[in-house]
Amino acid sequence: MVNQTRNGFVTRNDLNYFLTELKEQEPWLYSYHSKMLQMISTQIDGAQKSLIQLRKNGYAAKSLKFARYSKYRTFTYNQSGFKIQNGFLYLSKIGKIKIIQHRQIPENSKIKQVIITKSKSGKWYACITCNIETDVPKINLSKAVGIDVGIKTFAYDSDGHRIPNQLNLKKMLKPLARAQRKISRRKKGSNNRLKAIKHMQRIHERIKNRRKDFLHKLSTQYAKKYDRIFMEKLEKLNMVKNHHLARNILDSGWEIFSYMVAYKTTMIEVPARNTTIDCSRCGNKVPKSLAVRIHRCNVCNLVIDRDYNASINILKRGLSIFNISAKADYLLPQELREVTPVEISMRSLKQEEAINLFGGSSLKDSRKV
Repeated sequence: MVNQTRNGFVTRNDLNYFLTELKEQEPWLYSYHSKMLQMISTQIDGAQKSLIQLRKNGYAAKSLKFARYSKYRTFTYNQSGFKIQNGFLYLSKIGKIKIIQHRQIPENSKIKQVIITKSKSGKWYACITCNIETDVPKINLSKAVGIDVGIKTFAYDSDGHRIPNQLNLKKMLKPLARAQRKISRRKKGSNNRLKAIKHMQRIHERIKNRRKDFLHKLSTQYAKKYDRIFMEKLEKLNMVKNHHLARNILDSGWEIFSYMVAYKTTMIEVPARNTTIDCSRCGNKVPKSLAVRIHRCNVCNLVIDRDYNASINILKRGLSIFNISAKADYLLPQELREVTPVEISMRSLKQEEAINLFGGSSLKDSRKV
């Protein structure tokens, strides 16, 4: 079976036939649920198809390799062999496991799959996939926003909300370096070295959890408030070639944030070219370096934050896809608009709602920094 897999493509059905023969040779495999073993065949089949596609695209993809026992931490129950009841997860051939269920399973939903994962720090997680029937909400283009992501300010949207960047890895560099020094002082293969590695893995997991918690909360707030979200299509692999910014770019988690926004609401990516340079009011090009944080247009005298200017341009480009032109009064900063006293009172109420929603961050707050 191994030689056939290395020499050519083996279908999922062939792998399942091999699995039946392997059970006769290795009786201990009968102590595992059949669906769980068949899902490994499905994973191998998907990996082989991915390699074939990579070779077609011109990449030098090599053959599959076996996962080490210490590296393989996930198994899947598909369609059958599981049940959740009274705070316990029942798995066939394993037994019942007490779980901390952070979300109730909706009524009239059917559990399709359960993925069990063990983290590097030794914690176990169960990811449950359900089939839920929901009505597709109506999309209102008037509830649209453009978001510009960055390093100093994680997100600056076209409504003037400024979200500071957490940079969780940067905050934990000292304890992480201390844990790595402990590992280097331990003897290779000793139990003390394994304990030191486990401690370092806990720190990495804490950093990852903090980042995901921040991104989940922020993406959920945007998904609840807006129907369409426009973001830049950034070439992140090219951006991390700048070694002065690579760590902070990867620590920010832009790709994870865009992925979360995409599955929570409708997210559309627009070209990122000249979103910072173009003036959001008159369209004049104002070149500036990364050190310059204020956009000053010498044609229309517009002076705003460069990230805010970029977010407005992102919104304009997104709406132009649907042949919709945004109103000039909606896009301009408040202090540069021509408004009446009635409009001022209505806008101040909206500002208070935005401050409550986004934790007190607003355009005026950002200018004081």
